[in-house]
Amino acid sequence: MQEVVITRVFDFPVEVVWKAWTDPSLVMQWWGPEHYTSPRCEIDFREGGKYLFSMRAPDSHGGQESFSAGVYKKIVPLERLEFSQYMADQEGNYIDPAQIGLPADFPANVDMVIEFFARGEQTELKITEYGWTPGEMLKYAIMGMNQSLDKLAENIGAMYRSKES
Repeated sequence: MQEVVITRVFDFPVEVVWKAWTDPSLVMQWWGPEHYTSPRCEIDFREGGKYLFSMRAPDSHGGQESFSAGVYKKIVPLERLEFSQYMADQEGNYIDPAQIGLPADFPANVDMVIEFFARGEQTELKITEYGWTPGEMLKYAIMGMNQSLDKLAENIGAMYRSKES
């Protein structure tokens, strides 16, 4: 198994980045790779609480909707989130990735640690994902997360800057 670490610096305060990860209306504005949308997000934001994020492919890629879900294991406000993540049905129930046609190297569960570091008016975000098998799906996962973070920077950043002015 392999861990993945993705680090990103955002030009807005840690409170804004934290809210982008914990407020369903904001998650829906950036979750998913480029050209994908997130039409549904439910978050029971407490340790032991579950979340359900949807991701809809663009029509040019079939338009199908997929779901990921998980359980929050540890929450340290404005500093750290720890949670599991797995493929799910629209109710948030676990689905074996192979059952929905994903390759054998797609993990059944990924443990995630998101760390938030305040750097003045900037935020350093460190995402660590545990449980990946080296292969094509790992490459797509890294690409997808980076594209999602690009959307977070653009969409949430635009909202933040418009509130400042």
